[in-house]
Amino acid sequence: MSYASIIVAVDPGELATPRVTLAAHLARRLDARLVGVAAWGPDYPRGFGETSVPTGYGVEEIRQKALDELKASEEAFGLAAEPAGRTEWRSELMETVTFLAEQSRAADLVVVGRQGATDRPHLVAAVSPGDALMAVGRPVLVVPRGVERLSAARVVVAWKNTLQGRRAISDAMPFLKLAEAVQVVRVTDDGDQVELDDVVAYLGLHGVKAAGVLRAPNGAGTAETLLDAAEGFGADLIVSGAFGYSRLREWFFGGVTRNLIDHSPICCLMSH
Repeated sequence: MSYASIIVAVDPGELATPRVTLAAHLARRLDARLVGVAAWGPDYPRGFGETSVPTGYGVEEIRQKALDELKASEEAFGLAAEPAGRTEWRSELMETVTFLAEQSRAADLVVVGRQGATDRPHLVAAVSPGDALMAVGRPVLVVPRGVERLSAARVVVAWKNTLQGRRAISDAMPFLKLAEAVQVVRVTDDGDQVELDDVVAYLGLHGVKAAGVLRAPNGAGTAETLLDAAEGFGADLIVSGAFGYSRLREWFFGGVTRNLIDHSPICCLMSH
């Protein structure tokens, strides 16, 4: 598997620029196409939409504002994406995550941003990592605020023997093959090395230099143990399955996934 096409979610404002720069350098390194994607669902009065936009009611002004924001996002993408070489732009007046999911048919990897605790992202156009994970059907690279480079020379794989965990390793294979060193970390108290030995041997068949590490959970929890392991290893990428489910049209994640999404200072590649 390789990443021949990478999509990056672009929202208005300066917060998206480092994320696009990171995606552009990845695309260059992997000889991939980079596609910038943005959408904006105009806040029309109730009952109106793109298929029935009357005059008056300030509707045209609302529509034009949305188009202006998309244009500004396109211009910002064009500047930050220059290192990629091959780029495309796609935008639409519709709900943001829905459009991103539709366009993900053309991608091997989707790059989204994680906002900082004090940021005020645009609520119409910003993409939540959790929503993206549940909707796109592709591996999602979650980029923390301000991070604009990803070497992936040293990678931590958060191992749990589940469908999502197994899929995450397959989805991350292009990164793992490029890495200088990989640690497969299982957080457990049972001391059983069999699963890790199997995963390390499997990765070796793909030419990945990996080592298995058992870590007992520290007092703060599994996610914090994984983050400590990544810091100690000098990793700038964590690979993990994303464990979540849908109920009443809301997305819910387990504590490990949610804590990694919300608090990891380094990039996380997640598969659901």
